[in-house]
Amino acid sequence: MKSFLTVCMLWIVTFSYGQDEEKIANPILGEVPQKVQDIFRPVVEEVTVEVWVDSLTIPWSLRFLPNGDALVAQRTGLIQRIPSGTNQPVPYLEVPEVVHEVDAGLMGMDLHPDFEENGWIYVMHAYRNENDQLLSRVVRLNHQPETAEVDKVILDNIPAYAIHLGGRIAFGPDGMLYIGTGDLSQPFLAQDLDHLASKILRIDPEGEIPDDNPFDNSPVYSYGHRVVQGFAWDPENGAFFNSEHGPSGAKVEGDVRYRDEINLVKKGGNHGWPMVVGAPGIPEYQDPLVMWNEAAVPPAGMTFYRGDLFVASLGGQALIRISLGREGENYSVSKIERWFSYAPSQGIYGRMRDVVQGPDGHLYVTTSNTDGRAALRIHDDKILRIKFKE
Repeated sequence: MKSFLTVCMLWIVTFSYGQDEEKIANPILGEVPQKVQDIFRPVVEEVTVEVWVDSLTIPWSLRFLPNGDALVAQRTGLIQRIPSGTNQPVPYLEVPEVVHEVDAGLMGMDLHPDFEENGWIYVMHAYRNENDQLLSRVVRLNHQPETAEVDKVILDNIPAYAIHLGGRIAFGPDGMLYIGTGDLSQPFLAQDLDHLASKILRIDPEGEIPDDNPFDNSPVYSYGHRVVQGFAWDPENGAFFNSEHGPSGAKVEGDVRYRDEINLVKKGGNHGWPMVVGAPGIPEYQDPLVMWNEAAVPPAGMTFYRGDLFVASLGGQALIRISLGREGENYSVSKIERWFSYAPSQGIYGRMRDVVQGPDGHLYVTTSNTDGRAALRIHDDKILRIKFKE
């Protein structure tokens, strides 16, 4: 049963449908949880950066195969393969029925943990059904040496919209598939446990609901998210983190804009949207670990690397390095650096969408400048290889 506070807030939060904005009245405002200021580092002396691949079109998700080949899912619907030892992409698969509209298209991609045995690749994409309704679904592919074929639909009828639809998928250390969705510019959906929007979903590799999910007969793992864009698990203890976009484009009463977040995700946890924004310390809501409130960051893909959390930033035009302190199940933020960025929303390489560790031990970052939301750099979009100097 919802608390009296939640019921009252549901009466005073309002929303409007629209491609560009939401209207939200008087959510509870919380503090910025981290106690450190971001450090801008346009030049990062301890690494070298090189362009590994260029001339891509809205690369959304990057994964490496066990043989060293790389696959990059482009939002237009094409998966490109970069054969090991080369930097020249070749077409791998045009995923059937992908609809590319604004933020919708071919999005998240991940390999099954037992990929070497079964050859399964999972992708999430938008499509239109027979009633011309825009939806998303997760599809499993069977890998072939130089292409793939569709095996089965794993999860269908995920609500979608041209913006705010999420799209990130990843396998967790428990072998389950996690799926991030967005609020479709309808904030109330985040608090509706009967709706798949604005949630993190958890299913098994066949699309079934695990018995240990927090809500009976439901794929919902956590709720109250806005637009889920990245997943990462701490390799030291398996703690689960996500990135999500705040209401940067909203028309609101009060200082609510921006508020992009990094969250420590709890099973069954309510992360507050749109009832609360930031970290008010209300027990029934999960406060974010990091929240930015001065300019749009929109964090996207992320990964743990060398003990720190690295996060690709879209509007912030940076690779964000977050250093964490750990004490049991509790985390604190000791430092935040914005690599390759010299001011809010101003960076050397532009927007960044995904970051992963390659089989060579280096970081690989995709840019996202061909999506129409940033100035193009020559030969955009790119995959950057970032090497630490030893």
